[in-house]
Amino acid sequence: MIQYGAEQATEFTFQQYRASIEPRDNQWVDVELRFELKPGCELPVELTDLTALLICTRTGDIFQIVPQDEGRDCEFQFTEAEKVQLRLYYDMQVKPRLLQLVKSEA
Repeated sequence: MIQYGAEQATEFTFQQYRASIEPRDNQWVDVELRFELKPGCELPVELTDLTALLICTRTGDIFQIVPQDEGRDCEFQFTEAEKVQLRLYYDMQVKPRLLQLVKSEA
């Protein structure tokens, strides 16, 4: 995690993912990823309930990955390594479900 304006980053390892998929409109699908941090990783004191919001197209492509705290934007961003973890989980576990959901809506 990188706090805006900070020069130092903390690298988190995520585990025990849970995903919820919510079609927003005819263009976007929101995917909320909840996760636990690997033992030994601690959230910054400024964060209470860290999740990731993946804004995706209806074809399953990730447009943006946004960290959220208690369901709202926060003053942190994910590192590239953290985004890789989130993308891997999404591609393997969530994207097939998203595509099936979008197909069933058509």
